[in-house]
Amino acid sequence: MSETSRETIRLSVERRIAAPPEQVFDAWLDPKAVGRWLFATPDGTMEKVEIEPRVGGRFMIAERGRDELAEHFGEYVEIDRPRRLVFTFATSVEETPSRVTVTMEPDGEATRLTLVHEMDAKWADYADKIRQGWTMIVDGLARTLG
Repeated sequence: MSETSRETIRLSVERRIAAPPEQVFDAWLDPKAVGRWLFATPDGTMEKVEIEPRVGGRFMIAERGRDELAEHFGEYVEIDRPRRLVFTFATSVEETPSRVTVTMEPDGEATRLTLVHEMDAKWADYADKIRQGWTMIVDGLARTLG
C-alpha cells in the first residue's frame, strides 16, 4: 500500500437552511423524510430506506435510476441531537467506508449546516463531483424542509 492511499481528503459543503436545528437534524434520521432527499435524484425512484437511528445502527438507502440500483450504506458513529451527526458511508458493502460529519448551528430562526466528508485520497480526482453531489443533497434537504 502506498503512502498516498493512507492519506485522506476532506470536502466541505455549507448551507443556511430555513428551519430550526432540531428539524434539520431529525430529517437525517426519519426514513420518510430521507426518502425524499438523501441520495434522491430527479429521475430515480426510491426503493428502500432502512434506518436504525442509534450509535452503531446502520442505514441502507437504495434508489432505482434509469439503468441501475444505487445503494448507499453506513453506520452511525455519533448522534448528538440537534448539533452533530457522524456516520460512515459507502456505496458498496465491499468498499472501505468514508466518514461524514454533519454539524448544525442555530442561525437566527434558521440553521447553518456544515457537512464534511473525509475519504481516502485515492478519490481526489473525483473531489469536485463528490462535492457537487453533496451540494445537491443538501439543497434537496433545504427544499424538503422549506
